[in-house]
Amino acid sequence: MGIVTADIAISLDGFAAGPDQTLDEPLGHGVENRLHSWMFEEAEQHAEEIAAITTAGAYVMGRNMFGPVRGDWPADGERFSDWRGWWEEDPPYHAPVFVLTHYEREPIPMEGGTTFYFVTDGIHAAMDLARQAAGDRDISIAGGAETLNQALWAGVVDELRLHVVPHTLGAGERVFDRVPSLQLELLRSRVTPSVAHLTYRVLPPARPES
Repeated sequence: MGIVTADIAISLDGFAAGPDQTLDEPLGHGVENRLHSWMFEEAEQHAEEIAAITTAGAYVMGRNMFGPVRGDWPADGERFSDWRGWWEEDPPYHAPVFVLTHYEREPIPMEGGTTFYFVTDGIHAAMDLARQAAGDRDISIAGGAETLNQALWAGVVDELRLHVVPHTLGAGERVFDRVPSLQLELLRSRVTPSVAHLTYRVLPPARPES
């Protein structure tokens, strides 16, 4: 049986997205270049870490990571009514993706084996569906910060992979916000000038002594 992994790029002060998010800059002004330049400009150097992000058998992501729409889904003809994600017609997942939302929507099949399913019953329901879809393969918490925090709070993450860049953002969406105390065991680390790749096992909480 696979495990539940989570990959997320964060600043030194723990933010996975900054303030002032817009359609053109969904992570905040200038944040994409600061958090993910290693992934796009130095892809060959970080090929192992990049490949590991997209090898799961199913994914869980938040509504905000799927797109810019807030509130109910737009009606036909309204702005963003035909929104199908940030990744054009062939998203990198090539597996079922379960999107957490408060608003029902029909699944969206894409090229390459990706289908977006919209789950209104919370993180545990999304995880149950992801487990059924993944079979013996891993499940990945694809982000963003709020969804990762929900998964950490729910205790469903087995392996946490932080990609820490040498920048601070000062504000935005922070990983570990409102998450109870975690015990982590370092499994692997690789440090380059542009990013530190840190992989942790999330240990079960210690049982109180009787």
